[in-house]
Amino acid sequence: MSKVFLIAGLGADTRAYDKISIEADEIIRVDWIEPDKTDTLKLYSQKLIHQYNITHHSIVIGNSLGGMIAMEIAKEILLERTILISSIKTIDEAPWYFSLFKVLPVYKLIPGKLFTSMGFMIRFVFGKMNKADNWLFNDMLKKSSPKFVKWAMGAALHWDNKIIPKNVYTITGDKDDVFDYRRINDAIIVKGGTHIMIFDRAEEVNRILKEIIEK
Repeated sequence: MSKVFLIAGLGADTRAYDKISIEADEIIRVDWIEPDKTDTLKLYSQKLIHQYNITHHSIVIGNSLGGMIAMEIAKEILLERTILISSIKTIDEAPWYFSLFKVLPVYKLIPGKLFTSMGFMIRFVFGKMNKADNWLFNDMLKKSSPKFVKWAMGAALHWDNKIIPKNVYTITGDKDDVFDYRRINDAIIVKGGTHIMIFDRAEEVNRILKEIIEK
């Protein structure tokens, strides 16, 4: 079986995949590397390809921002499967506020350290979660690199992909407040799934992943 690479979302680390169970010869959790200020998501994905030796016929699974990066990896090399969870394939699927913040880039005025200390916003963005899960997501955010978080916001907002390579699958929830499932084409919909369903709906996500990988 192919190698499986797991890429987390913005403000998270690979602990977001702790409840994901996949049968594979090798599973590689991709840690964030520090970007250059001028990196686009395309350039950053190329760095990950070389850093982690992502080769043809690998499987790449990306959550949220990680899904956008997975798309860029899939454009560079022929992957066996590219699986997006709570993410988007193209800029056409992006929410309305992407356009707003490109025109009014207020995020540039906010210190990066402030973004990583905004744990109190987690419930508003990701939805209701139990105490243990809330602690974990808050801890991941606090331990994120402020430089990376600020760069990633800008790089995501200026992402302009319109290409969908072969063998791309999207899993999204109909209660996701970050990426509206109604804008996402050809997605597998998890009823009641929020933006963190990779964690709090892991059993259902695991079942879908198994079906996709075994196709």
